[in-house]
Amino acid sequence: MVRWQKKAVATGAALVLVAALGACSSSGGKKEEEKASGSSGNVATTPRMKVALITHSKQGDTFWDIVRRGAEAAAQKDNIELQYSSDPDGAGQANLVQTAIDSKVDGIAVTLNKPDAVIPNVKKAVAAGIPVTVLNGGLDTWKTSGAIGYFGQDERIAGQATGEKLKSLGAKKVICVIHEQGNVSLEARCQGIKDKFGAVENLNVDGADQPGTQATITSKLQQDKGADYVMALNAGVALTAVQAAKDAGSSAKIASFDMSKEMAKAVQDGTVDFAVDQQPYLQGYLAVDAIWLNKTNGDTIGGGEATLTGPAFIDKSNIEAVAKYATAGTR
Repeated sequence: MVRWQKKAVATGAALVLVAALGACSSSGGKKEEEKASGSSGNVATTPRMKVALITHSKQGDTFWDIVRRGAEAAAQKDNIELQYSSDPDGAGQANLVQTAIDSKVDGIAVTLNKPDAVIPNVKKAVAAGIPVTVLNGGLDTWKTSGAIGYFGQDERIAGQATGEKLKSLGAKKVICVIHEQGNVSLEARCQGIKDKFGAVENLNVDGADQPGTQATITSKLQQDKGADYVMALNAGVALTAVQAAKDAGSSAKIASFDMSKEMAKAVQDGTVDFAVDQQPYLQGYLAVDAIWLNKTNGDTIGGGEATLTGPAFIDKSNIEAVAKYATAGTR
């Protein structure tokens, strides 16, 4: 059994515990937005807490909307005031962690995609007695920060699984599009693909600049006629790559990490060959819920190891099973 399959067991156990504790909480009113987020409307009777969720998201990245919905659902259940902030710059994200410390939050959930910049302030939070969980990025460094848990996927293993899938599909050469230079998680994905597939070339773009990204991918496909797959590392870049391939007159297929409502439709109609889902809703939910469990019951999740939420492959064979959740904004 591979590592991510083992951790799936831990994730399942965590969800069972979450369900059990949620069943013991008092019942509150059901608002429409709570229904949309997947919350049952039940609210814990534990004292009100304040938790900061701090990510490296760029503005307009729909992936982080899904993470945030999961975190909000957990906060609703746990009687938590959730404070969300983000900054794609490592120094800026570190400053947000310091702001959370200064405001005396009860817990911090943070991404560590640029660990060298952020971890020093995470250590300050831990020293101040604030429990910290890490989500989405920082698998190789989260333990050194003093965090109580990690929720995400092993990006190298996810990349390796993707490389095996590309090999089984008969791919010849893959362009791996890195949309945020210096992001260790994205680099690990491409490296993992290369581990198992071999013929991989990285292409750096600025994911915040959609026209520039499209032009760069178009130019690359015009120059490299041997590239038969473009591997995007988020859904937005994948949909941009679809148009870029058309502009280049290329027959290269498009695949992607991460799901969204638009990605589900693209997989359904065959525009995108497959997507690698890391279940971002679950990452946000568990990162916040783990803080509540720790503060109210002294619990930790994962037994000192990462709790993996992916990867799972979504293609035409199983898209119908998850499309409705993608449409609702939770996959």
